[in-house]
Amino acid sequence: MKPGIHPAYGPVVYRDMATGDQFLTRSTETSTETVEWSDGATYPLVRVDMTAVSHPFWTGNTRVLDSAGQVEKFRRRFGERRT
Repeated sequence: MKPGIHPAYGPVVYRDMATGDQFLTRSTETSTETVEWSDGATYPLVRVDMTAVSHPFWTGNTRVLDSAGQVEKFRRRFGERRT
């Protein structure tokens, strides 16, 4: 690898804003916010909207779209097609 062209790779804490869960990992992402971790060290804090902890696919809380209900609602609103 060429020296001086790669971003710094170090420990970062990610916080899931939906659940408040945090995890420590390594990343090239940076932040001006910091948080004190359980080991007593201070790490950059990156806030994210969704992680695997809160994502509907991984939690099993998927939305079920009522497509049949949507079709009926459309037909009530605009009527049947006339040929």
